Amino acid sequence: MGVQEISPILEAIDLQKFFGKKKVLDGVSLNVYPGECLGIFGLRATGKTTLLHMLVGLDRPSAGLVKIMGSDIRKGDRYKALVGLVTQEKSLFQDLTVAENLDFIASLKGAPQGNITSLIDKFYLQDYLQMAVNSVDAGVFQRLALACALLNAPQLLILDEPVKDIDLYSQHLIMRIIQEFLSQGGACIYGFSNMESSKSMHRVGWLDNGRITVYEPAEALQIWDSLIHSYNNIDGEKDE
Repeated sequence: MGVQEISPILEAIDLQKFFGKKKVLDGVSLNVYPGECLGIFGLRATGKTTLLHMLVGLDRPSAGLVKIMGSDIRKGDRYKALVGLVTQEKSLFQDLTVAENLDFIASLKGAPQGNITSLIDKFYLQDYLQMAVNSVDAGVFQRLALACALLNAPQLLILDEPVKDIDLYSQHLIMRIIQEFLSQGGACIYGFSNMESSKSMHRVGWLDNGRITVYEPAEALQIWDSLIHSYNNIDGEKDE
């Protein structure tokens, strides 16, 4: 994606994060624009989830700042109405039904009833409404989680591994609705650990050793494939 003439929906500037003496994030800066999906690629323990949590205000950086629609998120909660979040953790209300989760979260967000009906239809949740959330399979849970994130018609989605380890139908449905969201001018920051997912991104921020490098998706895939190839060669040499 080329140079943008419009303002970013989200801008992160020189984010740093320490856990004790360990520096997890070391000067991370990024932005995402309307209609764009920015992927954040990171393997286990690289700080990907920590970064995503900081972008939405769930975690505080040790230094640096985040702006959403130009406003510093440290200076009030108004930005929360602009954001929808899906975490890796099961953050819905486990003892409530699917319908009760939608109703309760809509009331918390001040979302109209019509949004609930529309999202039930979009995510094909009709057959699960009276089921307890802790009894639905992983794919339905993720569909519900994204539906709840969209209840307030946000301008920014922050998603952490939204289609990891779920059925193919739910994967397809979730990715289709994300693309629809982007086509309507929304922006998405999408955390992932399987490089194949980069094909659905506009840009890929590769997080490693606390720093982030932004690539075009094809370039990130090429680098990843080169790494795999080099490791395979090393293994082959050891076997000789």
